[in-house]
Amino acid sequence: MTSPAPNASRGYGVAPAGYRLPDATHLGRVRLQVADLERSLAYYETVIGLRAVARTGDTATLAAPSAGRAIVELHAKAGAQPMPHRGRIGLYHFAVLLPDRAALGRFVRHLEALGMRAGMSDHLVSEAVYLQDPDGLGIEVYADRPRPSWRVQERELAMTTAPLDVNGLVAAAGDEPWSGAPPGTTLGHVHLYVRDLGEAAAFYHEGLGFDKIVWSYPGALFMSAGGYHHHLGTNTWAATAPLTSPDDARLLEWEILVPDRASANRAADSLEHHGFSVQRDGNDVVARDPWGTQVRVVPSGA
Repeated sequence: MTSPAPNASRGYGVAPAGYRLPDATHLGRVRLQVADLERSLAYYETVIGLRAVARTGDTATLAAPSAGRAIVELHAKAGAQPMPHRGRIGLYHFAVLLPDRAALGRFVRHLEALGMRAGMSDHLVSEAVYLQDPDGLGIEVYADRPRPSWRVQERELAMTTAPLDVNGLVAAAGDEPWSGAPPGTTLGHVHLYVRDLGEAAAFYHEGLGFDKIVWSYPGALFMSAGGYHHHLGTNTWAATAPLTSPDDARLLEWEILVPDRASANRAADSLEHHGFSVQRDGNDVVARDPWGTQVRVVPSGA
């Protein structure tokens, strides 16, 4: 993939040629369509350690038990079809970011006590555990390594998928038991199946304003704001899969929080300049990527 000038201010990454999301950008929540609200609530509370902080009809919002920022919003649709193993264009996984390695070690020990099986990987910049909810929607629970330990290779952050040091991770947890997602737990990133990385870059990098961070990982492109390893992953590993349909369990929308209304408006202007349709919902900016995945830009300081 071709790229404009590198992001010299950090020594890695590629900034968009036009509008660039502010360094203070972070993620808000994911809105998910599920088949059975009670079943999903039980899973997200018992396994993931979130807590329902609001509920209205067939919708529930979950956050860390300390009542931090909302992370997941569940919308029930009876008969929603589960995500097949090969995936659909749309959500690959969303990622719950724990505040430190000890918390991730406690989470791994918690999964073992529940008899849950999970995928586990070391990505150099982070350590991660992978699960699927009752509808087959992918979830990553992870902890970052300190930024000074991240390595750069030819303007890209070094990321890989290697075996996780499970014993070391559990040892880091000490004797403290898992008691749910700890304070400081947030939505760390969203990872999407797409059909074409160039089209994904046109929307999310050139239009929306994310920096490219890793572009040599096989079949994937990782993007972020503020030098983070990624707020967004895109991959073509299921490029021939069908698009997600309204009758599927799926990602309905994900949120990007920007510092102010001016930042949201500039993102909207940039998307429109690059040929993408934008809707205004109060102070929010709502757009769909080339495959219909909806993203909402929210001015958190508005």
